[in-house]
Amino acid sequence: MNYRELLTNYTVIRQLSILQLVSYFAAWFSNVAIYTMLVQFGSTAFAISLVTAMHFLPAIIIAPLSGAIIDRFKIKPLMITLLLIELLMTILFLTIDNKEEIWILMILIFIRMASASMFFSTEMSLLPKLVSGVALQKANEIHSIIWSFTFAAGMAASGVIVNLVGVKTAIIIDAFIILAAIILLININFKIEIIHTKEKILSLIKDGFLYLKKNKIVIHLIVLHSSVGLTVFDTLVTLLAKNEYKYVISVPLAIGITNAVRALALMIGPFFISNRVNKDTLFYIFIFQGAAIIFWALVQDSFYLSLIAIFFVGFTTTTIWSYTYALIQEKTDNKYLGRVISYNDMIFMLTNVLTTLFIGIMAELVSLKIITILLGLAFFIVSLYYKWLKAKI
Repeated sequence: MNYRELLTNYTVIRQLSILQLVSYFAAWFSNVAIYTMLVQFGSTAFAISLVTAMHFLPAIIIAPLSGAIIDRFKIKPLMITLLLIELLMTILFLTIDNKEEIWILMILIFIRMASASMFFSTEMSLLPKLVSGVALQKANEIHSIIWSFTFAAGMAASGVIVNLVGVKTAIIIDAFIILAAIILLININFKIEIIHTKEKILSLIKDGFLYLKKNKIVIHLIVLHSSVGLTVFDTLVTLLAKNEYKYVISVPLAIGITNAVRALALMIGPFFISNRVNKDTLFYIFIFQGAAIIFWALVQDSFYLSLIAIFFVGFTTTTIWSYTYALIQEKTDNKYLGRVISYNDMIFMLTNVLTTLFIGIMAELVSLKIITILLGLAFFIVSLYYKWLKAKI
């Protein structure tokens, strides 16, 4: 089964894929507007890293609760509610006017991304309940392509919009994109009945942790998957645009074009790699990822050479994300999918936050080149960890 056959034969998967494309695009579209706003306010590298971290922190804090909520309540009303919260927070971004209000911006981002994180976990727990086998594998790959593409392409498109019409207009456009996602979701019919437990929330949370305690292999796979968080380069790209590339091109365009190139690699990489990835070749894919990041570090001084390098950085990232996610799904019982996926997202986002804060703190001490090299070397360590884990999978 290929992607086209899956989307043709499974109407719900096709509808969910379109919803994912719109909703995830909206989730990241405001980012360039926010980062541009911070640059205009004259924010420090650490302040920028804190705002970036606020995009990922919610998933860490709410994971146990969100997993229990996903396994407890009806999926469609929950998803609509989460999108409505995202819409409200996005509109409130328009009230931020100066540097002294950055703390309000952080709160708004936290609430919005908490909703976006739970929405993501809800969809990932829904897919295995709608399809299985090869269809599930392909659905995961489509989902990972969409997530990776929108993560970068949303910011890329926003970079152009911000440069043309400004920060406030870009935020208004984002609000309309979220509204479109809500309309799409209302018209999706989940034909397969989803059975929900009536256990209490606290009992579900406790039971989820006990399940993980008994299934150590799932914990190791969660840690392995979290390595993708080492590729969260929002702060790096923003600082490079602010310190280096502003002499070549405007800051929002530098951020947008860099993410556009990375988005292209994230999107097309799986078409070349997904049929070749397996438990043996994954080791070499981790090696390639680390080498590509180091190559990017060596050419960062040149904006145009860095675009070539960032393409190679993104080429294998989606495959690592989707394959390790599939391993987690395969090893998890359906009853616990919502909670395990939420815990997985918690650890993944923790890696994102730590990576972001690491970049922000280290940027005050060493060059961005050295920071990037260290992140590349980290993937060599991950490859060794996977080599040890492979025998247990």
